[in-house]
Amino acid sequence: MNSINLRVIFIGLFAILVLGVGGFYLWNKLGARTVPPLSSVAYTCDAGKTIQADFYEKSVKIVLSDGREFSLPQMVSSVGDRYTNAEKSIVFERDGDTAHVGEGSSEIPTYSNCTAAGSEAASMGTYTSTAASSTPGFTVKYPKTFSLNSAYVNETFPKKPISGIKLTVPETMATGTNLSSDTGLSVEWLPNARNCTGDIFVAENVKAQKVTENGVSYSVATTSGAGAGNLYEETVYAISGSKPCTAVRYFVHSGNIGNYPAGTVTEFDRAGLMAQFDKIRQSLTLSN
Repeated sequence: MNSINLRVIFIGLFAILVLGVGGFYLWNKLGARTVPPLSSVAYTCDAGKTIQADFYEKSVKIVLSDGREFSLPQMVSSVGDRYTNAEKSIVFERDGDTAHVGEGSSEIPTYSNCTAAGSEAASMGTYTSTAASSTPGFTVKYPKTFSLNSAYVNETFPKKPISGIKLTVPETMATGTNLSSDTGLSVEWLPNARNCTGDIFVAENVKAQKVTENGVSYSVATTSGAGAGNLYEETVYAISGSKPCTAVRYFVHSGNIGNYPAGTVTEFDRAGLMAQFDKIRQSLTLSN
C-alpha cells in the first residue's frame, strides 16, 4: 500500500474520530436540553416577582425574575413536590397551583405566595397580620375582586368597638340584584374576652352554638334585623380557645325583593355568596 493511500486512510479515520467525539460532546451538552419538559408553569409571587418552571420526570429547571437559573433534582417529600440542589442552598417547592422558593440553611422564603398563572389560586389574594399582645397573627385568602380594608373597626356597638379587617364584595356582585354593596366578611378580635364565644360579638340575648368543621371548633351566633325595606343578617364564627378571641363575621345586607318594581332586579345568589364566604373563612389560619 503506497503512502498516498495510507494518508487518505489516516485522514478518513481522523475525520471519523473528530466527528464522533464532536457529536458525542454535542449530544451530552445539548441532547438533554432538547428533551421537552413534561409541563411548563409560570408563577406570579409577592412583590411582583415571577418564576418560570419547566418540570421534567425527576427534576425542574427554574428561571427567577432576578435572572438566576437553577436545575434542581426532585427530593422525597411528604407534602407536594420538593426540589433542591446538592448544597441545599436553594429549595423550590410546589403544592398544587402554589409554590415558593427558599434559600440558605434556614430556607428563608425569597419568592413567596407564588401562584400558577391561569389557576384558581392566581385569582386569590392573601392578607397576613403580625401577631401582637392585642392582635392575632393570622393569614387569610380571599378573591382579588373583593375590597380589603385592613384598618376596619366594627362600630355596631359604640361602647365596644371591635377591631378587624373587612373584605367587601365587588360592586359587580351587587349590581342588578337586591344585594347591597356593603355586604362582606370580616375577621375581628376581642383581646379582653375571657371566653371566646360568638355571642360576645353580637347583640345581647343571642345564644351561641358549638360547631366543629374540618377539625376547627367554632362558637356560632346568628342575628338578623330589618328596617326601611332593608334586611340585615349576621353570622359570627368565633374560633374556640383563640387568644385574643378571634372571629369571622358574615354580614349580608339586602333589600326586600318585594319592594322593587317587577323586573328591575333579581334575587342575589345566596348559595354562591355563602360558598365564597365559607371558602374565605376556611382559609383562615392563626399563627398564635
